[in-house]
Amino acid sequence: MPEHEEYKTYIVHIDNSLKPSSFLTHETWHRAILRSLSNSDKEMLLYSYNHVMHGFSARLTPSQASKIRKSPAHIAIHEEKFGKLFTTHSPQFMGLRHSSGLWNASSYGEGVIIGLIDTGVWPESESFNEKGMPPIPTRWKGKCQNSSTNPFPCNRKLIGAQVFMKGNQAAGKSSSPDDSPRDVFGHGTHTSSTAAGNHVPGASQFGYAKGIAQGIAPGAHVAMYKVTSDGFIAESDFLAAMDQAIVDGVDIMSLSIGFEQTPYFQDVIAIASLSAIGKGIAVVCAAGNDGAPYSTHNAAPWITTVGAGTLDRSFTATVTLGNDLIFEGKSEFPERVVVIDTPLYYGQGDSDKALCSNGALKESEVFGKVVICYSNNTSNIFYQAEELARVNAIAGILVTDVDWSRFGIDGLSIPSLILPSSSGALIKKYITEAADEARVKFMRFVLTSFGTKPAPQVADFSSRGPDPINPNILKPDIIAPGVQVLAAFPPLIPIEGMGNYGVATDYALLSGTSMAAPHVAGVTALLKAIHPEWSPAAIRSALMTTANTIDNNRTTLTNQYTNLPGTPLDYGAGHINPNKAMDPGLIYDIDWQGYVDFLCGLGYDDAEMRAILRQSQWTCNQDGTDINYPSFVAMFSKNASAPNVKNFTRVVTNVGDDQSVYQATVEATHGMTIKVEPTTLTFTNKYQKQMFVVSVQMDGKAPPVAYGYLKWVDQNSHIVASPVVVLNS
Repeated sequence: MPEHEEYKTYIVHIDNSLKPSSFLTHETWHRAILRSLSNSDKEMLLYSYNHVMHGFSARLTPSQASKIRKSPAHIAIHEEKFGKLFTTHSPQFMGLRHSSGLWNASSYGEGVIIGLIDTGVWPESESFNEKGMPPIPTRWKGKCQNSSTNPFPCNRKLIGAQVFMKGNQAAGKSSSPDDSPRDVFGHGTHTSSTAAGNHVPGASQFGYAKGIAQGIAPGAHVAMYKVTSDGFIAESDFLAAMDQAIVDGVDIMSLSIGFEQTPYFQDVIAIASLSAIGKGIAVVCAAGNDGAPYSTHNAAPWITTVGAGTLDRSFTATVTLGNDLIFEGKSEFPERVVVIDTPLYYGQGDSDKALCSNGALKESEVFGKVVICYSNNTSNIFYQAEELARVNAIAGILVTDVDWSRFGIDGLSIPSLILPSSSGALIKKYITEAADEARVKFMRFVLTSFGTKPAPQVADFSSRGPDPINPNILKPDIIAPGVQVLAAFPPLIPIEGMGNYGVATDYALLSGTSMAAPHVAGVTALLKAIHPEWSPAAIRSALMTTANTIDNNRTTLTNQYTNLPGTPLDYGAGHINPNKAMDPGLIYDIDWQGYVDFLCGLGYDDAEMRAILRQSQWTCNQDGTDINYPSFVAMFSKNASAPNVKNFTRVVTNVGDDQSVYQATVEATHGMTIKVEPTTLTFTNKYQKQMFVVSVQMDGKAPPVAYGYLKWVDQNSHIVASPVVVLNS
């Protein structure tokens, strides 16, 4: 071996069929392979994988990696990459009710096990209280990993917790050994509370409605697989966690993490998820927080990919002036603060003071007063709040027409109320008239408003399609609440600073597709409890074909930043509607061979196919990449000689009434035509299948993106809707 070669972690795929019979286990074979590469006693093996892939991860030098490539058993090898985290009233907003619908019918997801791969969990949180929980399913094979210095209690709710951080530590990404599943980062516990947390009584940040943080599947069991404590996620650790989750017996995997987008045969999430799907485990993943076109992560067609939407909830504060004018504005200051009969200051005649510019205000002028700050094109409300805190103002009224709430305004360092310029003009008029007598009669923080419109909107940060790896598949599949979601939080970690002090809480408001994915995982658990015979593809189909594309203004879903109408590239099939998903009427199912045929159509070579399928033999039954998906993407070229018609074959399964007749209806925007053959589907039995063909035609004047819908409607009010997108490049 050349001197001074650096050891790095490699992921190694090998052909299991070549294991010599003299080795009793694959791990002993893997260790023998590694021993043959070095005379050192250095421990090289990190993990041996049996389910997510066939192979292992190990610390190797480039020379040793080259030797493995020459082995007859070698399929593929690559240097490990690192991923990142994709950092919640939401049950009511989604229509879940105790008295009827999906919650009631599913017994709140009783008996279903949700596995979460994240930063760990805070087991003492009320979200994991086992009161009222049924016994742990006998099929469960997981464990609760206890640290010698940090006891970790599991129960009937939190039934398992394990740590997988060898790769992180070997790469020097973790500052100290971490053998406890306890969350010290402040990310992992939220996924449990939203996906499957119990109803949590008690005081919560921002006066959350009824004082309750409600879980989506409160009857389900939760298992946590910790892969990071600092945000760095090693591929080797992720694979080990997924491998163990499959062995343990989870029903659903919720992943709020992502790696760099790569072809499926190099994508560890795609590879591991396909293995899980093959065993009937549904995998739900966050789409990512890049907020731009062509930015979706975790978009393989066997994964349910989730974008983020807003809620109809807002946090406010009110101010009553000395002339009894009352204004309500945005505020997320996390303390109950009331300001009574206090002078109101405005830096009139001095533009820097009026703008509360850095260093402009004098403590002798504003100490103990409410200060109003106006804005220009360069004003930043966070800097204004810092200036007010510097001079010991008691509170701030920040006037701006910029929607700062999309950045999260809970970090303002002083009690602050945000108002639009129209309100600011009225306050300025009052101050001018009242002069030195201008006062605030009453100012109150921590108010919660519901019914905010429009809602839901597509979150500004939510990653959008077309998918950069395979634009033929529409991603994200669906959106769910992911903005300002109330989530369980480690109580020892300050969520923000207030003056010289850190504010800690059992619950915090967090945003990200990492918040949205656990909502969908929770609803998936509810559907699994009602329909245990449904495949992961069937559950995804039910979620997609019943999703909402209309907001509470009765208009098409809009984008949070622009307020302009969105498209399926932003929100996929729409916003999740759990109760309708319980009875979708028809489903688009996909079996293992369907995924194999899809991969065959991508043109992967033999080694690439073996890496993702974990098989040495397979059969390809089709040439193209069409798959029985509940959405359609037709890609066209502006080249005049290129075809302007795309055909799609689909098969739907009747999961509604035995006797059902569905009629096809189509909606199309300018530049496209949608035709369906046949236009009527007649079913005489439950689980009966019917085939149809969709033809999408583009005309010569089509815009770069056009879209429409195919809807199958029966006599019992089932509407089975699929988005149809045209990409014209």
